[in-house]
Amino acid sequence: MDTIIQLTYLLSAILFVVGLKRLQSPATARKGNSLAALAMLLAVIATVLDTQILDWTWILVGVVLGGVIGGTAARLVEMTAMPELVGIFNAFGGGASALVAIAEFLATPGVGASTTGVTILLGTLIGSVTFTGSFIAFAKLQGLITGNPITFPLQNIFNALLFLAAISLGAMTLGVFGSGDPQTLFYVFCGLALILGVLLVIPIGGADMPVVVSLLNSYSGLAASAAGFVIGNTVLIISGALVGASGLILTQLMCKGMNRSLANVAFGGFGGTAGVDRSEIGQRPVQSADAEGVAAELGYVNSVVVVPGYGLAVAQSQHELRKVGDLLEERGVDVKYAIHPVAGRMPGHMNVLLAEADVSYDKLYDLDEINDDFGNTDVVLVVGANDVVNPAARDPQSVITGMPILDVDRARRVIVMKRSLSPGFAGIDNDLFYMDKTLMFFGDAKESMAELVREVRELA
Repeated sequence: MDTIIQLTYLLSAILFVVGLKRLQSPATARKGNSLAALAMLLAVIATVLDTQILDWTWILVGVVLGGVIGGTAARLVEMTAMPELVGIFNAFGGGASALVAIAEFLATPGVGASTTGVTILLGTLIGSVTFTGSFIAFAKLQGLITGNPITFPLQNIFNALLFLAAISLGAMTLGVFGSGDPQTLFYVFCGLALILGVLLVIPIGGADMPVVVSLLNSYSGLAASAAGFVIGNTVLIISGALVGASGLILTQLMCKGMNRSLANVAFGGFGGTAGVDRSEIGQRPVQSADAEGVAAELGYVNSVVVVPGYGLAVAQSQHELRKVGDLLEERGVDVKYAIHPVAGRMPGHMNVLLAEADVSYDKLYDLDEINDDFGNTDVVLVVGANDVVNPAARDPQSVITGMPILDVDRARRVIVMKRSLSPGFAGIDNDLFYMDKTLMFFGDAKESMAELVREVRELA
């Protein structure tokens, strides 16, 4: 039996690695996710057989209950709320790891300054920070609290002192120095860790939520890995390390996509519109068009590049957008989709959104692949995107200077579908809207896209 359990753990670890590898491409991501889910199921079964802590009745109850909750959430949660759902998943992952570490401490309160003791504190600290931090990120994304940075004087210094206080309490808990009841000290340590999670996320603005989501995902993996060390479970160590490492890599890619450092994201208080002078935003004249005019612009050209943004997700108009693309292709127009790495509210948000509408994967191009093509593109259709196409990124005086953008302003014609001229999360005006080559198509994206489908169908 011990050999079977160890082989099951090995198979589970292999499936985690293969599943993660297949997540690299939208074409194989679904299978990769299924492999990772199978790996976790095998790991749970092997752990139950190994420890024999619970009987199979409770395990089956947990599997059924969790399956019902997960399946219901997967079916009912809309794509616009997917970032919030990921935030909740991160919170639960971090919270579960923290509970494992806490339970181990309560079972062995006199663990002392050993490797196990240090690992317990690390698992508790990282898991607790992930738990509360992820719920704050969820609240910001859901609009339950403001998406603007919430700051106060000397905030970074206060957070640093709080972190040092938590570390000191942890050392006292393990008996490194000082005296006191270990359980009482540990409970205070847990409280400081929970507070620290809140304070680390509230100063981060809505513009940086994709980075926060991926960073907290990394934290949840690190917490799981620490929990694996606490209970001596190899497959939990491996899977947690994979999630932690991939989350950190993704975080760096997100930072690169905004030309920002991780420190600037975490401590810069960037994003939102608080304190922004909006008096001149939208005051310049623009050229606008209706659905008939936009259809004429799109239907008689050789190439069109579509740039989706969060507005597309909000309006749930991805299916109508695919219909427009299909109709244009029937007319011989070459249609491509340009995806900015931080478009939307989480990494890969636009890819998932378009995949839901059955847009072919080979039509999706990232920033590096598509940017050189804009100069030879007849029309660019921007749907609900703002900061990621703002030419102000090339202005040395702009707050988004150096941010990699999709160079849509270099196309022969630009059509922007948007509700209004309101700024994006960076809180600044977009010069693209006022260019001579730009047409603004105002309105709700879903309704406007439905009108556009009808008009393109009626083209001669």
